[in-house]
Amino acid sequence: MKLGRTVLSLMLSVSLVACGGGGGSSTPPATGGGGGGTPTPTPPTSACSLRAQQDFADGVLNEWYLFPDLLATANPANFNSVQSFLDARVAPARALKRDEGFTFATSIAEENAQIASGATAGFGIRLFYDTPARRVFVQEAFESGNGFAAGLDRGTEITAIGTSAANLQTVSSLFTSGGAQAVANALGPSTAGTTRVLRFTQPGGAVVERSITKTDFSLNPISDRYGALILNDGARRVGYLNFRTFIVATSDRQLASVFQNFANQGISEYIIDLRYNGGGLVRIGELMGDLLRGNRTGQVFSRTVLRASKADLNETDLFDDTTRFFRQATNDFGPEEALPRASVSKIAFITTGASASASELVANSMIPYLGTNMALVGSNTSGKPVGQFAFDLAACDLRIRSVTFQTVNANNQGDYFEGLASLAPNTCRAGDDITRPFGDPREASIAAALDFLAGRACTPITAGSAGGIAGGLSEGQRARQGLDLPERIPLQPERPSYVQREMPGLF
Repeated sequence: MKLGRTVLSLMLSVSLVACGGGGGSSTPPATGGGGGGTPTPTPPTSACSLRAQQDFADGVLNEWYLFPDLLATANPANFNSVQSFLDARVAPARALKRDEGFTFATSIAEENAQIASGATAGFGIRLFYDTPARRVFVQEAFESGNGFAAGLDRGTEITAIGTSAANLQTVSSLFTSGGAQAVANALGPSTAGTTRVLRFTQPGGAVVERSITKTDFSLNPISDRYGALILNDGARRVGYLNFRTFIVATSDRQLASVFQNFANQGISEYIIDLRYNGGGLVRIGELMGDLLRGNRTGQVFSRTVLRASKADLNETDLFDDTTRFFRQATNDFGPEEALPRASVSKIAFITTGASASASELVANSMIPYLGTNMALVGSNTSGKPVGQFAFDLAACDLRIRSVTFQTVNANNQGDYFEGLASLAPNTCRAGDDITRPFGDPREASIAAALDFLAGRACTPITAGSAGGIAGGLSEGQRARQGLDLPERIPLQPERPSYVQREMPGLF
């Protein structure tokens, strides 16, 4: 059963309210490398003034922040938003790469709705850009979005953006005038009804110009096109799972169904493709571990470690053979049910610099058990072994997501702030070939993963390289190492929504 931290948060919330505190909400799960829930500190008694909200955020950090020695002193009066105040307070931790935008303010209603429904507003595409070349590409498209319906899919290049056909601006000119932020601004806000005219070049070379309106679309974490496949590599059969995000609460049923099918097919070797998965709900990450548990039921999956003053809340999560599935209709969990158990002999995790948080949690937690039968394939991960609890000032629709815990595996390994490649038993460097669809055995990262599983040689990811879609290497390094694809970075608005934080590049 995986609800320990959620139950804990409920108890804390009830306790605080009973003692005269306010500001509870439903029960948003923890996000990030581990943990879960909503321990809610007592909010200020004043109305929802900026200062009241800043004081609430200040109290959260003072009591719960994982790195109390890395908090700076800041005068709330010097800042015009809760977020800018938070940024100032956690600046020392950010400088040491311990909190790279992980502590933030958001809307309770927006986050709860997106977690429960698995929907958001936009074109339904993920965009990555290449700054030196001033080019923007679609890395991934959600089938229920208007972007996909209009012809945008993996490998498409967006070349011009406008509010109408009469005022199209080229992507190159937008980069010249204001960099990546100008491109993000041109795409408009993430609100249903926003319309933009896009000119784009499809992988086959066709140039298309379409007016596309942003609508609510489903964040289906497992694509019906390529999300779960069985790949044939000679006589060997490999289970391929492309898991887009951990933020959708109802993905638990999808994952269980996929692994039941893999188990039925006798699959024991896996490619888990997390290349753009920025994380999300820890509960879903733990569930993926359960589904990969093999005969390890009852052994340690991960440990969650809080600051010294909160050490009594530290937890150890074990591989489990049952779970309580989320029920969207009631926004609650059903009774315990047995989980399928896949036989697991080898796993290749496909990652990039956009792979973070719960994605890294799953891979790191399997290291003690798989050893040399596991590899990271692609490029180094983001480096986020920490996670957030949610703290709510309900009357103001304010949620503070503060870094509150770090996760480690059964061997107590968890200091991968520079990316997980330094801990992985094997690494295989590979490009992210957007000229081929996900699930194609010829795609560069999938081909390298198949090579690892088959025992064929591969070139390791350079030690100490940053994340990034092509490994964060310089042009010279990429050339020497045979990576002819440019590095691409997720396009991100200046103030991303909750979903955009967890799924960088989403529009």
